[in-house]
Amino acid sequence: MRRKSRIPSEEKCVKILLEEGVNSNVLRHVLKVSEVAKELTNSVESKGYRVDKKLVAAGALLHDIGRAITHDVSHGVIGGQIVRRRKLDERLAKIVERHVGAGISEEEALRLKLGSTSLIPETIEEKIVCYADKLVDGDKKVEFTETLKYFKEKLGADHPAIRRLEELDAFFQEILRKDNKDKKPKHC
Repeated sequence: MRRKSRIPSEEKCVKILLEEGVNSNVLRHVLKVSEVAKELTNSVESKGYRVDKKLVAAGALLHDIGRAITHDVSHGVIGGQIVRRRKLDERLAKIVERHVGAGISEEEALRLKLGSTSLIPETIEEKIVCYADKLVDGDKKVEFTETLKYFKEKLGADHPAIRRLEELDAFFQEILRKDNKDKKPKHC
């Protein structure tokens, strides 16, 4: 028997966040990330990519659910555990786990005591939520360059996370630059 998808509606995601005890700052942040992620999804889809909009919306809202417990680097992994405890879609758990920075390599995860798995975004939905999060500071949309500067100051310009951030930005810049003239409009 095929199992029903467990991706909650946006209203249910907000309810889950409140039940888990995230503070008002986190709630304002995830709402803004959700807004940016929807804009990014529409742009990516206009370039011919298929994106699960419901998954992105839920992932953007739940990406910082682990901040109900901690605000350190482990909030992604803890958030993934919360999503699994609630028996939500595994793809949501992966979005939550893989949004920190531009992902965390398996080696770094081991060093940070986050487990022995790669936490680098892989799917387009994971990448959209991760990137949208980097375009929001608190509840304000920011330029990617501001986020990159912050991470360079926090981690050092040679930290592997800086290269991953630059690669994530380049990934989206390439998609958004693509010529779309040969594609049929989506509304046909």
